[in-house]
Amino acid sequence: MASSAPLGADISEPEITNISIHGFWLLFEGEEHFLSFDDFPWFRDAPVASIFNLEQPHPGHLYWPDLDVDLGIATIKSPENYPLIAG
Repeated sequence: MASSAPLGADISEPEITNISIHGFWLLFEGEEHFLSFDDFPWFRDAPVASIFNLEQPHPGHLYWPDLDVDLGIATIKSPENYPLIAG
């Protein structure tokens, strides 16, 4: 049976699902990822509202405008492959 939903309608927007003292969880394209503050220090002292303010300007690419943090999903999945340039 064919779906009447528009193409791509089953893909949800990226979402922050939880924040702890160690980092936060991001639900993106059906997968949950943990971004630790050790690996992603730009978020450590950020206001909660700024972490939740998340955009996806391009497929596979996330942007936190309040923090001017721009990350690709490859960096989120494997931060050890992308050494920090600024901290």
